[in-house]
Amino acid sequence: MALLERVSTLIRANLNDLIDKAEDPEKMIKQVILDMQNQLMQVKTQVAIAIADQHVLEKKQKENTEKEAEWMRKAELAVDKKQDDLARAALDRSMSYKQMAESFDSLVADQKTEVDNLKSALHKLEQKLAEAESKSEMLIAQHRRSRALAKASDAQMAIGDKSKTATFDRMKSKVRHADAVSHAKAEMANDSVEDKLAALEKQDVIEKLLNEIKARRAG
Repeated sequence: MALLERVSTLIRANLNDLIDKAEDPEKMIKQVILDMQNQLMQVKTQVAIAIADQHVLEKKQKENTEKEAEWMRKAELAVDKKQDDLARAALDRSMSYKQMAESFDSLVADQKTEVDNLKSALHKLEQKLAEAESKSEMLIAQHRRSRALAKASDAQMAIGDKSKTATFDRMKSKVRHADAVSHAKAEMANDSVEDKLAALEKQDVIEKLLNEIKARRAG
């Protein structure tokens, strides 16, 4: 997300280099600290939101698992009552809830990863902010002592390097986007066949589950 990219930039920032390139070092270090403080508040907010989203997903996953078990019990009851059609319908519902629960398993795992990443970014940014606040005066003093030795050519090289990196990042983003579009089109082309095969497989599973229930109840 853009927020983590901005935070990563701040974390990687070399305070000495920033001050060396600034026309007004004191103003620059104060601005960096202000940016870090603002980003810190945003990351804290995002961590809270991500944790809340994780709880919602976990709740949905649990609800679908409970529904799966509930409809399996109904299928067993239908078998006891010799109502095979009802048993099949109940098994179909049970399988649907099972699929939903499995989908939420993946979403919950992804959300946990996002929460961990945000927490890690928050911790690193807190450390970087503490470093900037404790070293700000020292860094400014160091800059004043070394300013006479700075070379304009170094600044130009740094600017050129950043421009090349930005161009490369834009091209990489375009390539990834084109690849994602091609994959999406391929998946859409296969959806119809896959859906039909999935329906056939589902019916086989339902019949298998029905026979298993019959066998258990008969035993």
